[in-house]
Amino acid sequence: MNVSVKDAAKLLSVSEKTIYRWIKQELVPAYKVHESYRFNRAELLEWATSRRMGISPELLAEPEGDALPLPHLSEAIEAGGIFYRLEGKSRDEVLADVVEHLRLPDEVDRDYLCRVLIAREKLASTGIGEGIALPHPRNPSLLHVTRPTVTLCFLEQPVDFYALDGIPVQVLFTLIAPTLRAHLHLLSLLGFVLRDRNFRKTLAEPGSREEIGAALRRAEDRCQK
Repeated sequence: MNVSVKDAAKLLSVSEKTIYRWIKQELVPAYKVHESYRFNRAELLEWATSRRMGISPELLAEPEGDALPLPHLSEAIEAGGIFYRLEGKSRDEVLADVVEHLRLPDEVDRDYLCRVLIAREKLASTGIGEGIALPHPRNPSLLHVTRPTVTLCFLEQPVDFYALDGIPVQVLFTLIAPTLRAHLHLLSLLGFVLRDRNFRKTLAEPGSREEIGAALRRAEDRCQK
């Protein structure tokens, strides 16, 4: 909880008055510590991403720094893979099927990861609206993976993820990263490319793996300009 109201306003490019209004309306995840409000950086980014807000690069900076290069989203999805027609009639069943498809080291406990993802959803839905969800662990470092992956899954039938807009989810991007810095970076990139109409159209069809990859790279190029 090391982000103050002033810091949050700067990171989200809004006024402190706006931050206080969001707190009063219980829209933004905030914590009261010694009569002052504080924010968790990861939660703040997740919240901003779900609202399709622009993210300040400062929000991705870690005080300790990180010598590892930040991953490209297209590379992370290529590593994680794209899967179609996943089964499941409930959120928890879908997450269990997603975990079975993840490309993970043998030492990762998939049952544990499934419980972690379900617990994350119970805390706050990762459904960002319009039938898309971004399931991920709250603490990426718990899994001890060595490379970041984003796994894109299309469901056989839409499933309720309790998203704010009430639309059942049919497209999931599951983020697994070795560091918080990489996790936040990928989450931010997803927030940008999912605002790209052409990329979203390719997801809605859905396109082939090759079509999705090409549309993603174009969207990624546009968000870097």
